[in-house]
Amino acid sequence: MASPAATESGLPVLVDSHCHIVFRNFDDDLEEVAQRWRDAGVRSLVHACVEPGEIPAIRALADRFEELRYSVGVHPLDTEHWQPDTPEILRQAAQADSRVVAIGELGLDLFREQNLAAQLAMLEPQLDLAVELDLPVIVHCRDAAEPMLTLLRQRASLGGCPRGVMHCWGGDPEEMAGFLELGFFISFSGTVTFPKAEATHACARQVPADRYLVETDCPFLAPVPRRGKRNEPAFVAAVAARVADLRGQTLTEVAHTSSSNAARLFGLQLHNV
Repeated sequence: MASPAATESGLPVLVDSHCHIVFRNFDDDLEEVAQRWRDAGVRSLVHACVEPGEIPAIRALADRFEELRYSVGVHPLDTEHWQPDTPEILRQAAQADSRVVAIGELGLDLFREQNLAAQLAMLEPQLDLAVELDLPVIVHCRDAAEPMLTLLRQRASLGGCPRGVMHCWGGDPEEMAGFLELGFFISFSGTVTFPKAEATHACARQVPADRYLVETDCPFLAPVPRRGKRNEPAFVAAVAARVADLRGQTLTEVAHTSSSNAARLFGLQLHNV
C-alpha cells in the first residue's frame, strides 16, 4: 500500500471514499469532471453501488478511469432489487474483479421507509458475504443507529461483524462512539460544511485521527458554497478543508490522514495518475 504524498502540482493527495458518477447527470461532461478531480488532488475514488443492475456500468467506469475502485451491494431503500439469487450475483461480481474493494452500499434507512424487517433481510446476507470475502462494508445508516448497533454488536459477539465505514455520517458523538467501538471508520461528506450540522461538527472534532474518511456522495450533498447544485469528486477538497478547520489542522494534514485511512480500509494504491 503506497503512502499518500503530494501530487506533482504540490496539492495534497485526496481520496473521495464514496461517489456515484454512474448517474446520468454526469453523462455529458464526465471527462471534464475527471480533469477537475485530478486538478484538485483526488487520486483515488471509491464508487458505491446501490443495486446489482449498476455493476456493469460501474465496471466500465473503472475501465475508463484507472483511479476508480468500487463496491457491490444493495442500498436499504432498494428492496425491490433484492432477489433470491442476489447474494450469488454480488459474490460473483466481487470475485471476478480485484477492483471491487467493498460490499455495499448496504444498511438501514428508517427516515424514508419503516420496513425494517425487509431491510434486515437484505442487510444480513450482505454482511455475511463481506465476512466470507474478507471485504469491508460501506454502511448507510439514517435514523437507524439503534437497530444497526444492536445487530452489529450481536454479530461481533459471535465473530461475524465485518470491518467497514459509516458513510455520510449524520449521527451524534454518542452514536459515533458505538460504531468506533466496533472498529468502524466514520466518513464525512458535504453535510459537515452545513452551518447547522452541529452534531456532525462535534463528531468531526472528536473522531480519532486514524478512524475518519472524507467523501462527496456525489451527485448529492454538494458542500458549501455549492450547496443545492450537482456535487462532484473534486469537491471533496472542500469537505477536507472544513474537517481541517473543525479539528484545528491544515488541509494537508487532514488530506494525508484521511487518505491514509482510506488506503488502509480499502487497500488502495495512491499514486499520481
